[in-house]
Amino acid sequence: MRLFVAAYPPDHVREDFEGVVRRLSVGQPREPGRSVRLAPPDQWHITLAFLGEVPDPKADAARSTVDRAVERWRADRTGDPSGAPAVRIAGGGTFGRGRFTTLWAGLRGDLDELAGVAEALRGELRAAHLPYDNKRFRPHVTVARPGDRITADELAADLASLGAYEGPVWTVAGIRLMRSHLGPRPSYDVLHEAPLS
Repeated sequence: MRLFVAAYPPDHVREDFEGVVRRLSVGQPREPGRSVRLAPPDQWHITLAFLGEVPDPKADAARSTVDRAVERWRADRTGDPSGAPAVRIAGGGTFGRGRFTTLWAGLRGDLDELAGVAEALRGELRAAHLPYDNKRFRPHVTVARPGDRITADELAADLASLGAYEGPVWTVAGIRLMRSHLGPRPSYDVLHEAPLS
């Protein structure tokens, strides 16, 4: 199974951000065959660790790893051990170029705390001999994968709109172990959730 660990914004945050996304070039209806692969609002998340393909028998180990990572993060904190990171969706950027362009929204707030959660996860995944992507943690919400299906001017306008956006502050109350199903319409299942506060 294909697994990742993520934090999900609450409903009121998604609804606020959805209003902005609808006004972006990538948020506009497209003619058939010109999809910008807009991520549905219920799939907006911040990936803390991407495990990739994990054998089914190791699913329980992955669940335990998430719990141990939260315990480790709490133990390593210098601030309030019962608190959780407070963040907001703000700003944005792109990964890739040309047909590989991905548009994302950034985060502001307690990013060091959120990075601490991601680091604790990676440490526990290493200890459990579970696979994970070791790329640098860059907290973001993937908005769309427009590739080269929008013009450079449309992309620049979308980036300017994201740059001006500052959403409501929300507390990352928990993290989820997710299973992703690939295909024309990817879907996710929650396998486990661990509270941070």
